[in-house]
Amino acid sequence: MRAVVFERYGEPAEVREVADPRPAEHGVVVRVEATGLCRSDWHGWQGHDPDITLPHVPGHELAGTVEEVGPRVTRWLPGDRVTVPFVCACGTCPACAAGDQQVCERQTQPGFTHWGSFAQYVALDHADVNLVAVPDGLSSATAASLGCRFATAFRAVVQQGRVAAGEWVAVHGCGGVGLSAVMIAAAAGARVVAVDVSARALELARKSGAEQCVDATGVRDTAERVREVTGGGAHLSLDALGSPATCAASVNGLRRRGRHVQVGLLPSPTGTTPVPMARAVALELELLGSHGMAAHAYPRMLQLVEAGVLRPDLLVTSAIPLAAAPDALAAMGTAPGSGVTVIEPWS
Repeated sequence: MRAVVFERYGEPAEVREVADPRPAEHGVVVRVEATGLCRSDWHGWQGHDPDITLPHVPGHELAGTVEEVGPRVTRWLPGDRVTVPFVCACGTCPACAAGDQQVCERQTQPGFTHWGSFAQYVALDHADVNLVAVPDGLSSATAASLGCRFATAFRAVVQQGRVAAGEWVAVHGCGGVGLSAVMIAAAAGARVVAVDVSARALELARKSGAEQCVDATGVRDTAERVREVTGGGAHLSLDALGSPATCAASVNGLRRRGRHVQVGLLPSPTGTTPVPMARAVALELELLGSHGMAAHAYPRMLQLVEAGVLRPDLLVTSAIPLAAAPDALAAMGTAPGSGVTVIEPWS
């Protein structure tokens, strides 16, 4: 098969021929129809993930058709259209038994713990636990965008963030996951303020339901501006980018007893990131993490997508062939783009 491969962190990846994957006894091989280009893939390429072994094929949010199944798989057959959370759970550890597959103790992640979906085929583990059927009428490009950014935003806003109608929700960083969070919060009846440095991203945020937009390039104190436009601070705030500045701004922009959800990864040389804990203590803030969404939680989100309440298809702004993926991956460090870009490995 053809796949995007990198041999060294931060050095150019290339498209080359590699061996086709084989399914584990409990797994499947999926023919990849579309796979999202995500900032997490860029982090992996930069060497920020300790699970990656070189050489490596990135890619973790995907949709396609089951090509081959292992002998222990009972729920899926070749030809089934599927997507998958980026966290593939084992299904048997204590976290999985509690229904928390998104923090499985023995999780695998395509594109991180093993070769991923920037390829024509990808192997996925524990298929009966992790695969999600793609509804009729949902394109592969849209389905691929659900696996990381949209599903992660859904859980961050609805389950971890406990959004309520009428609340102010601040979203810091309006890339794929941020725009998804804007759309989901607005659909829940919240009033959304979107924060970004890109005029194009803020334009998309407004189209996705943001009531207020803050251009962080022209504001001395982003958190102060969020407190101004929300009349005292957000009830719920998300750092959807993942940087010390956006994390601090998200926490500082909250009102008393507000809730901060960290969604974007926060790599640092020391492994820690400064957080304004004095404010968290004084205002009794909640600081939460959110890490994907388990496959069993997809039906609620998919019902809203099928009903047209949520429109993840509107967030897919471009599709590129596999040959363009190496350059697009490298560009995410300086120009991550607006909306969601999907790679079509067979084009």
